[in-house]
Amino acid sequence: MTSRNSFGTKTTLNISGQSFQYYSLPALEKAGFPGVSRLPYSMKILLENLVRREDEAFVKADDIKAVAGWSAKAGGEKEISFMPARVLLQDFTGVPCVVDLAAMRDAMVALKGNPDRVNPLQPVELVIDHSVQVDYFGRPDAFTLNAELEFSRNRERYAFLRWGQRAFNNFKVVPPDTGIVHQVNIEYLASVVFTDTQNGVTTAYPDTLVGTDSHTTMVNGLGVVGWGVGGIEAEAAMLGQPISMLIPQVLGVRLTGAMPKGATATDLVLTITELLRKQGVVGKFVEFFGDGLGALTIADRATLGNMCPEYGATVAIFRVDEMTLDYLRLTGRDDSQVRLVEHYAKEQGLYRLDGAPDAVYSETVELDLATIEPSLAGPKRPQDRVALRRAKVAFQTALPAMQVPAKPTKVSGAGGGARQGVAAETGGVAQSGVAVADPELDSLDHGAVVIAAITSCTNTSNPSVMIGAGLVAKKAVERGLTRKPWVKSSLAPGSKVVTEYLDAAGLTPYLDKLGFNLVGYGCTTCIGNSGPLPDEVSSVIKDRNLVVASVLSGNRNFEGRIQQEVRANYLASPPLVVAYALAGWMTKDLTTEPLGEDTDGKPVFLKDIWPTEQELQETMLRAVTKQMFQHSYADVFKGDERWQGLDVPEGSRFEWDENSTYIRKPTFLEGMTMTPPAPAEITGARLLALLGDSVTTDHISPAGSIKADSPAGKYLVEKGVKPTDFNSYGARRGNHEVMVRGTFANIRLRNQMAPGTEGGWTLYQPGAEQMTIYDASVKYREANVPLLVIAGKEYGSGSSRDWAAKGTYLLGVKAVIAESFERIHRSNLVNMGVLPLQFRSGESAASLKLTGTEEFSLVGVANDLKPRGDIQVVATCADGTSKTFTVAARIDTPEELVAFRHGGILPYVVRQLVNRS
Repeated sequence: MTSRNSFGTKTTLNISGQSFQYYSLPALEKAGFPGVSRLPYSMKILLENLVRREDEAFVKADDIKAVAGWSAKAGGEKEISFMPARVLLQDFTGVPCVVDLAAMRDAMVALKGNPDRVNPLQPVELVIDHSVQVDYFGRPDAFTLNAELEFSRNRERYAFLRWGQRAFNNFKVVPPDTGIVHQVNIEYLASVVFTDTQNGVTTAYPDTLVGTDSHTTMVNGLGVVGWGVGGIEAEAAMLGQPISMLIPQVLGVRLTGAMPKGATATDLVLTITELLRKQGVVGKFVEFFGDGLGALTIADRATLGNMCPEYGATVAIFRVDEMTLDYLRLTGRDDSQVRLVEHYAKEQGLYRLDGAPDAVYSETVELDLATIEPSLAGPKRPQDRVALRRAKVAFQTALPAMQVPAKPTKVSGAGGGARQGVAAETGGVAQSGVAVADPELDSLDHGAVVIAAITSCTNTSNPSVMIGAGLVAKKAVERGLTRKPWVKSSLAPGSKVVTEYLDAAGLTPYLDKLGFNLVGYGCTTCIGNSGPLPDEVSSVIKDRNLVVASVLSGNRNFEGRIQQEVRANYLASPPLVVAYALAGWMTKDLTTEPLGEDTDGKPVFLKDIWPTEQELQETMLRAVTKQMFQHSYADVFKGDERWQGLDVPEGSRFEWDENSTYIRKPTFLEGMTMTPPAPAEITGARLLALLGDSVTTDHISPAGSIKADSPAGKYLVEKGVKPTDFNSYGARRGNHEVMVRGTFANIRLRNQMAPGTEGGWTLYQPGAEQMTIYDASVKYREANVPLLVIAGKEYGSGSSRDWAAKGTYLLGVKAVIAESFERIHRSNLVNMGVLPLQFRSGESAASLKLTGTEEFSLVGVANDLKPRGDIQVVATCADGTSKTFTVAARIDTPEELVAFRHGGILPYVVRQLVNRS
């Protein structure tokens, strides 16, 4: 690790007899930058990153000056490069990363380069947490049965990941059934201060990272700067390519006061999400400060960091303080590491001290924690907060918009015959230990809660809300309450530590009694791995065309994400998830109406079973111990017998199996040469989809179950795969043939070119023939017609899914024109060689009267393309008339333009590596 050290910042820190080299920010301030001490915390982290890496190639002295001299009015103008200390992956996005790295080794050989140069240069950690599905629930053996199904479905993927662990340096894999990536990150992987030893010299610097899940920001709660990126951007970082970014604006959120009794960290984060989404923080850094921080635990802070993507910011960071040190001790970090964090943070001015001057921010908003009240968010966006006291009315108000015209059909009650076909089609089994009674099902109507899931890293990392859920369950059972029989309930903790402290607190038996048995350690319901509903419930929903609901402790509730038969989805705290399982209805006001009756026939209200603050604190102090973390993470990379017994391929280059339906060699690098293709204009293009506002990556990216009559399902059947073995799109992310067929295939997608339809439908032009988006793309490709997508505001918000961009590219889409873009998806499009374009303010497809029948030509792409430059679009109508409008190229930096001209980041990196060979 070398630096030009133009400003004389290299110095030494001695701690308990050990010497660390570091790059001093106070020394930089003395070198002529008087504002460094008042910089936002996140800007100090970026500044240290630049000072340490100064090389006059990627990092120049002028870059350091620009960040050191940052002011409240700065941001969004100058480009800098950021190199994270490490990269974090989860298995859904991690498998494509490893597939691409394997393909890059083959491309290196084809270009006569050294394939061994394709190797992570930064530490890479992958946590397998996205593959477990809730098939079995409400029974003591649910975890074991779900784990067995998980391995049987994903054996080939897991063997591939174990090959990658052997084939690549600096690559570790946390096996399945261990925990959720972000919770494992804060509880074990994150160090807060990183060290690197070269030539006998140990350098200390801030732990930073990028991850292929947008909720990588959860670690911001620990004072670690990190954010979500696309898989292709993560691959570049692994290979030593810095991330190009514009110096950000930083919004300060001043927290004051303390939360009232009965309010949880979940209620706080839903309020913050609503507040900051309205404020407008897309592309900005957010920092929390103020006296209110003293009452927020690291788990609370991590909850706020986790949902950063839901309010659109890049990071949502907290300074290191005494709470951070206490958390590191609690979670079993070495005492020497805790001392390093404390001394380093204090020396660098990164430590939060009461009474210290506030940092200077671009702008500031305030929130009084005393105003927080119990809340949910839904029915289809995490920023749509609803106070618990208004949840009933809010559902009833939203109901008409969620209903669809009923198809004439006879109500079959609880027969469930049709459902068995669906369960077989998706490979789900929907097995519970509780029978569903016919008389109960007769009462089902709109608003029935059919899924109640304690799931997701957002909340399962937080002992206060998890123990709160257990106490609610305990009090409910003691009063004789039970969950409604149509509710599919589940408990999917973020790590094994949660199971240990729930057991130690004596709360597990009560959760089990209400059907919240352990189903797995993974994301489950939050990412759509809810599994099928019981046949009887599904049949009634279908026959009566019901709008039913889920309540989950997750961070995402976008349309079509949670479960395909569930149209209304609400985010809530774990205790409220338990309460709604007892109530069974969104049409019940939990603040005024009873959840049920006790054994004496007396009504039981939510307030009767809600734990007091004293009960919570006493239980946590008794149940959560340092030894639990040390025990759970003692052999975290080892895995169980199933993991150890996998048949793992050998060799440094992967041997692709042409018959595999899970792992296929991608086509992104096929036929590439050392010289990038000559720039070309986009002419004679047709529109593949005309979309509205808030189209998320969940609408774009293949996710959830695969239907037998879908293009992906038909492909798998042709390959000899039975519908029962389809698995999910997420599990098949290593096969581009499956994924391209599932792009824009979400069942809730509304393409305005095909009015009256939902799902992946379009009209092929000319002629207006209705067909699937995939089938249309094939016809267009055969006719050599380039494609466009046009959309509204917030296009691509949602998870950082590389396949939302990869699938768009494989469909033949050359450019996307939108009113605004989500940060990660815009970057991913550029990195796949797809041009993101933005309408001028006030203009849209509607204002320009675009219908999708036009033929489009884009002028200025070939030779005049510049970051944020203008592009002329000419839309020619069927009658020969045309209209011209101007859009802005959302290639934001010169470095992005270079990658785009290479056809994307993968060919760009391969060409660079060949030149170094």
